[in-house]
Amino acid sequence: MSFFGFGQSADIDIVLNDAETRKKAEHKGEDGKKDKHFLFYDGETVAGKLCVTLKNPGKRLEHSGIKVEFVGQIELYYDRGNHHEFVSLVKDLARPGELTQSQTFDFDFTHVEKPYETYSGQNVRLRYFLRATVGRRLNDISKELDIVVHTLSSYPELNSSIKMEVGIEDCLHIEFEYNKSKYHMKDVIVGKIYFLLVRIKIRHMEIDIIKRETTGTGPNVYHENDTIAKYEIMDGAPVRGESIPIRLFLAGYEMTPTMKDVNKKFSVRYYLNLVLIDEEERRYFKQQEITLWRKGDIVRKSMSHQAAIASQRFEGTPRVEKPLAKEDDS
Repeated sequence: MSFFGFGQSADIDIVLNDAETRKKAEHKGEDGKKDKHFLFYDGETVAGKLCVTLKNPGKRLEHSGIKVEFVGQIELYYDRGNHHEFVSLVKDLARPGELTQSQTFDFDFTHVEKPYETYSGQNVRLRYFLRATVGRRLNDISKELDIVVHTLSSYPELNSSIKMEVGIEDCLHIEFEYNKSKYHMKDVIVGKIYFLLVRIKIRHMEIDIIKRETTGTGPNVYHENDTIAKYEIMDGAPVRGESIPIRLFLAGYEMTPTMKDVNKKFSVRYYLNLVLIDEEERRYFKQQEITLWRKGDIVRKSMSHQAAIASQRFEGTPRVEKPLAKEDDS
């Protein structure tokens, strides 16, 4: 940074202690571009070094203190002036004084709580980052390093199937069934559709996966629907008694776990939307909410011991709350 003709007199860099071995994860930024960032889990320690390099060796750098912060914050795009911090930790590395040469400072945020998953959506962003600051009289020297946080869950065996009957009186009666209501993000949705009564000419049928992002509260609630996937079930007219299998692989789609009422700021929910289109282009649909979760068992093999302990806190009590009740109507 340079203000009023005064340039920075030092460069600062944040280096994590396990940067060479720590796994990275792709994350889409606010501009839509994907970048890779270091991946952390709830309860893991974040430790490293802050390197302050003087641009003019031999010239002293006066400062009002040197610190590193670990921040978790939510930014609502319609309220950009306010950043809602749910994690804010500070380590003071040096008291006010002066540096006569380049110097490295160690920092350590032990077993940091990271309660929510990193998220970047249509109207909201949740991010975690380290911010290093060298306090200066005119303008501070600062640098940020973003990290990605994944929340892990491990559900109990109980995972009820979804079974519903829908239709139009005396015209159409179908029954659809999905094998379960909660799916991990590399899971397969398996189901069947039974045609019990068909008196209208159906031309096309598909299942969509819809992501619904909800931000705000009260009268200032915003909903953004995004169709993640379209899966064609049938192209042509079904007959009474016909049964059509469904097999939809989730691994190929960009999704997050279901996120409910995150810090009372936003939610992300997923729905299976069954769509029927008749020959007169009329559309009939039925929506059913499902729960998505990030499976921790596979990841644990490559996790550090402390992360494995942290992930066990989710056993049987996942971040995604209670099993969802079936919706009667959409």
